[in-house]
Amino acid sequence: MNWEQLTDLQQLEQITKVSFQAPVLFFKHSTRCSISVMVLNRFEREWNNKTVNAYFLDLLKYKEVSNQISNLFKVEHHSPQILLIKDGICVYHTSHNSISAHVINDFC
Repeated sequence: MNWEQLTDLQQLEQITKVSFQAPVLFFKHSTRCSISVMVLNRFEREWNNKTVNAYFLDLLKYKEVSNQISNLFKVEHHSPQILLIKDGICVYHTSHNSISAHVINDFC
């Protein structure tokens, strides 16, 4: 899977604009959480979508960006967590073991 790294707030603004042209996926990951590692590995094995722009956020390194995602899209923070953004709006989000690449494909 080809992740784009999400590392700063300006990048988040630009990505939100991109969501008006193509769906955007955020994967919020904690490197200290074994559940997050397991879910990430499973998600990467299942993922085969070429139309969604996928962004990876190490929320321990970039907590400010993680908090802004929660505020901007009005979604309570969890880890691991995915958010699917279309036209600047979060159209789907889930966390922990509910994360599935197959479900994301149904939205796109």
